[in-house]
Amino acid sequence: MSMTNGDRLRIGLVGCGNISLAYLLNAEMFDGVSVTACADLSQAAARARGDAFGLKVMGTDEILVSPDVDLILNLTVPAAHYDISRRALEAGKHVFTEKPLSTNTTDGRALVELARAKGLSIGSAPDTFLGAAGRHARRLIEDGAIGRPVTGTAFMMGRGMEHWHPDPGFYYQPGGGPVMDMGPYYLSMLVNLIGPVRRVQALATSAHAERELSAEGPLKGTTIPVGTPTSVSSLLDFAGGAQVTFVTSWDVYRHTNRQIELHGTEGSIGLPDPDNFSGIVSLSERGAPWADLDTAGLPFGALNWPREAPDRGNYRMLGLADMATALIEGRPARASGDLALHVLEIMESILKAAETGQPVEVSATECQPAIFSEDDAKRLLS
Repeated sequence: MSMTNGDRLRIGLVGCGNISLAYLLNAEMFDGVSVTACADLSQAAARARGDAFGLKVMGTDEILVSPDVDLILNLTVPAAHYDISRRALEAGKHVFTEKPLSTNTTDGRALVELARAKGLSIGSAPDTFLGAAGRHARRLIEDGAIGRPVTGTAFMMGRGMEHWHPDPGFYYQPGGGPVMDMGPYYLSMLVNLIGPVRRVQALATSAHAERELSAEGPLKGTTIPVGTPTSVSSLLDFAGGAQVTFVTSWDVYRHTNRQIELHGTEGSIGLPDPDNFSGIVSLSERGAPWADLDTAGLPFGALNWPREAPDRGNYRMLGLADMATALIEGRPARASGDLALHVLEIMESILKAAETGQPVEVSATECQPAIFSEDDAKRLLS
């Protein structure tokens, strides 16, 4: 597809909710992308974003076929991801979608195959692994700092959503839960670091049959049913031979586990929260004391969010900017549909293994992103 706005990919944003603000603000830092139009089921939401950022406001049907749009940025709710992405691809548009790629592997694979058949690119969040912490950790592993990865742990644990979200019922039903909601950040990072998964085993449980809402709002004090496991322990068997224990839970008050640690034949590495783009990366070579590096000084590492009082790095749009460059250079994007599909299949396989008590094989795939160097990162900046 030609891009008539210089070398900038003309983006039509569908879904003008909270997450769209980060994408729109961050778009300004990249040379290769230009958000030009927006749409939402709520005309008021679309108008608010359009007025704030100088975007043309369109209906959803209109934006998906507009000749002035090269790519659809799909920021709708997960249940709508498949339909919007499919319609965009059928209209000849590239697609970048918020996570997950789709709500199930069958639909996700259909999207990837449709994009391939039409010669289009499809990518998906999360792109946090492209941030400063993920890049630095990948470089250390590639340089042999921990030798051959052998084992590791990943922990995503907290108290759930009812303490801050005014209406969190959907988080506790099939398609939600800690695996499907937060798993993409951890699994995308792990696949980036050590490659694809070939098999999983898992156990699951739930602390409560109902959850009481404590967040401020009209539903405070009411209860919601729990229809999906809220604590899931899995063992990931990677194609390269490493085995990583991955625990996700919304039943934990407090813990001291590092989000990700990997241990190899020559040392160990620790990473910060993969929902963020930066943080402390720790390295222990052959048992030496941990050496910590704050990645805030690297590209896409500085604390920038929220804008009024930054306490973390948030560079959503980075994966899409890389996709824009990939289209020009004729190479695969790093936050690719293949990666997102593999992560989606891992998550489904974890839940299936927990339900059946049996190991589940994961499709063999070559989806580990190409290394994203510091020079690559700098070239994307305006």
